[in-house]
Amino acid sequence: MSAPLSRTKSSPVWLPVVLLLVAMSSLQGGASLAKSLFDTAGAPGITALRLGLGTLILCLFFKPWRLRFSPAQRKPLLIYGLALGCMNYLFYLALRTIPLGVGVALEFLGPLTLALAGARRPLDFLWIALAVTGLWVLLPTGEGIGHLDPVGALLAIGAGVCWAIYILSGQRAGAEHGPATVAMGSLIASVIFVPLGLLYASPGIWHWEIVPLALLIALLSSAIPYSLEMMAMTRLPARIFGTLMSLEPAVAALSGMLFLGERLTLMQWFALLAIIAASAGTTLTMRQKAKLDEVSLDKH
Repeated sequence: MSAPLSRTKSSPVWLPVVLLLVAMSSLQGGASLAKSLFDTAGAPGITALRLGLGTLILCLFFKPWRLRFSPAQRKPLLIYGLALGCMNYLFYLALRTIPLGVGVALEFLGPLTLALAGARRPLDFLWIALAVTGLWVLLPTGEGIGHLDPVGALLAIGAGVCWAIYILSGQRAGAEHGPATVAMGSLIASVIFVPLGLLYASPGIWHWEIVPLALLIALLSSAIPYSLEMMAMTRLPARIFGTLMSLEPAVAALSGMLFLGERLTLMQWFALLAIIAASAGTTLTMRQKAKLDEVSLDKH
């Protein structure tokens, strides 16, 4: 999924794997904490706080005002920022009514579809079949499927569509500035989605005691995972990195069980594992020329 920037031979082989697992745990732990505050501040309000505070952290680190974007990069940059904000907003709205693991699995279908675009080999169609099977089981298409809320499921899929747009536009917008582009994109997203989130936030968002928790969400969901992912990305082959990232829906499901008391049905676990297998299989069998760069940065 993401091409390694360099290889560091001096570090232990297991270290980047541990860094990536910690990054995924941090990201999904932040999402669990965010969901636990929905009753107090509302999903739009938590989105505004997470995006606004996360943008401040990224701007302090990357200093995006120093970047210069060519006229050809400005339109992709604008689309990138809007896709980033919409992805976060839709994903948190989806989490109001569906389990965290299911939400992440449905959102994963966006970049997975992008990776499978132009499939030609028989093995590619196996991964497509697995992904479609997982989607069919997760969506409330009949009785006994797990009683998943259809609106929440569609919002998560919408977040996945935004994720795919985010990848495509980010490749063009960040061609010269790399990860620092995330800060500028996050700034663009904040201009629109922070006021929108505050407008529809619950009254509890204006209590000062929520600020430390919101700052913790921003750290867990942005600063910590992005830093650790970048360190792991420079030390792992692209296929191994992408395969490990495919575990994220499972990490999300476990986080939801541990911190939110969420439980998935047997069929939902089957669907989640089918999507994980499709993503991992796509990564392992992907042609070298079809690699997608920077999939993992600033997901939700």
